[in-house]
Amino acid sequence: MLSLIRLPRVFTVNQVPRVFHEDSIISGYRHPRSSATDCILSLFQLTNETLNIWTHFLPTWYFLWKLATVMLVQRAWQDAFSWPLLILLLSSCMYPLASACAHTFSSMSPRARHICFFFDYGAVSFYALGSAISYSAYVFPDKWVNGLFHQWYLPIALLNTVVCTAMSCYSRLGIPYLQYDWDSVKRLPEYQSPKFSKRLRGVAFAHSYLFDNIPLFYRVFLCAREGCTDNDTNVLHYYHIGLAFLTGFLFATHLPERLAPGSFDYIGHSHQLFHVCGVVATHFQIKAIEQDMVARRHWLLQHSIPITFGSSVCAVLLCLVVSILIIILYSLPLLSAPQAPEKKRLKSTFAKPKKSLKLHPRTL
Repeated sequence: MLSLIRLPRVFTVNQVPRVFHEDSIISGYRHPRSSATDCILSLFQLTNETLNIWTHFLPTWYFLWKLATVMLVQRAWQDAFSWPLLILLLSSCMYPLASACAHTFSSMSPRARHICFFFDYGAVSFYALGSAISYSAYVFPDKWVNGLFHQWYLPIALLNTVVCTAMSCYSRLGIPYLQYDWDSVKRLPEYQSPKFSKRLRGVAFAHSYLFDNIPLFYRVFLCAREGCTDNDTNVLHYYHIGLAFLTGFLFATHLPERLAPGSFDYIGHSHQLFHVCGVVATHFQIKAIEQDMVARRHWLLQHSIPITFGSSVCAVLLCLVVSILIIILYSLPLLSAPQAPEKKRLKSTFAKPKKSLKLHPRTL
C-alpha cells in the first residue's frame, strides 16, 4: 500500500530559499511551497525534519498521559495544592506539540515558516511560566519561602514570559509593519542574518530559564546548613539541570553537524539531540516536582504563600491571552499578503532547474 503513495521530493541546500537553510545541513530539504498533504506525507519519509518532528510528537503523548493520570485518576483538579503541577504538565504537553506542528508545516511557504515558529516560541515561553508556577509552589528552599523574592517571583516570571515571546518573535523579522510587511523587509531578516537572530532568541530563552531557576540553583548548589531543603529529590533536580544545560549547549553550538557538514543531515544533528535532551530534562523535572510536592506538602501548606486561583490559573490565562495577541501582531503583516504573486515567483523559479531556488530578498 505504501508503495502506491508518491512521497514528496527532497532538495539540497542550494535549491531552497535561504530562509529555510539550517546551519551545516546540506540535504534533505522539503519543497518550500509544500501542500499540507505533502507536509504530512513527509512524516513518513526521511528528510532533515523527520526526526525533529517525531522527537517531539511522541513525547507529547507521554506528557498527555501524565496529565490525564494526575487529573482524572488522582483527581488533582479538586485540590488547589495540585494546580501548579497540572499547569506544568499542561505546558509540558503544549511545547512539544507546538514544536512538532511547526516543524511539520513550516515548509508550506516562507510566511508559514515564520508564523509556525512564532507559535513554537510562544509555547516554549508558556512552559517557562508553568515551571515558575510549580517552583513557586513546591521547590523554593525553606529559608526563602514567603520572603520578598518569593512574593515577587511569579509577577516577574510572568513579565519575563511575555518579553521572551515578544523578543523571540522579533528576532525573525523585526517590528511588524515598521520593519516588515508582506512585500518588504527593511532590516536584515533571519535569512540574511541568522546568527544574530539565533543569538537574540538564545538570550531571550536563557534569561527566562535562568531567572525561573534561581530558587532551584540556590537550593541545590549554594544553600548550606539550616533551611536548605536538602532531600532525596535534589538528585532528580541535578539530572534536570544537567540535561537542561546540555540542551542549551546543543542549541548554541550546532554540534556534531558543524564538525562534518552533510554527515548528520538526516540522523544525529544537533536539533534532534536538542529535542531529546529537552524532553528527558522535562521528564526529570516533573518527577522531581511531584516528589517535592508529596514530601513537603504538610510544611508548605503551613508556611508557604497560599495557592489561589488568581496566582495559578488566572496567571496562566493572562499569559496565554497576551502571548496569543503578540503572535497575532507579528503574524498579521504576513497573513495580509496576497498569495498569487508569491506563487507565481516560486513557480517560475522551479521551472528553471539549472538555477538555484533562491527567492528575491524582498520575498518573505
